[in-house]
Amino acid sequence: MAHYMIQAAYTNDAWGRLVQRPEDRAEALRPVVQRLGGQLLAWYYSFGDYDVMALVELPNNVNAAALSMAAAPAEAVRAVRTTPLMTPDEGFDAMLLAQGAKYVPPGA
Repeated sequence: MAHYMIQAAYTNDAWGRLVQRPEDRAEALRPVVQRLGGQLLAWYYSFGDYDVMALVELPNNVNAAALSMAAAPAEAVRAVRTTPLMTPDEGFDAMLLAQGAKYVPPGA
């Protein structure tokens, strides 16, 4: 299974509703991820451009894209960013493949 970092920014309206009536949004996301064949590994609130960050495990990129798309119609999220993650072993394998790719930079 693949791992993804999902970052989301709530709308002002969504924040207003959460302040009025706080709820555990991780528990709202968990069954959505499960229906897409994955699991929610971690959930954090954050500062900056994105308000929340979730680490999820999903079968593939199609399921990850579906997760991002599922939130769009609700109008509670103004931005979603999905970042595929690699394990250290996968990163090492990519470095080894890059060695043999023999890329030639422009003008070389």
